Amino acid sequence: MVKRKVKPERDIEKYYSAKQMVAKIRRLADCIEQGKRFRIQIAGELITVPPDATLNIEHEREGAEEEVEFQIKWRIHQ
Repeated sequence: MVKRKVKPERDIEKYYSAKQMVAKIRRLADCIEQGKRFRIQIAGELITVPPDATLNIEHEREGAEEEVEFQIKWRIHQ
């Protein structure tokens, strides 16, 4: 078994234009439909999302703001 290097914790937000976001969502949707892994580079780090990742949608409301997050979660196997 190969041990993976422990990566530092990270919590960033990356903003995209509408055109860029649409392209990323289309690629993601294609990978989900085809049962393939999804790769995306965010702030210089290549992220690979496995096909068995958990998908959920979160809605938050606080004061005068609302937020919808499309979330993808998975465990890192070490």
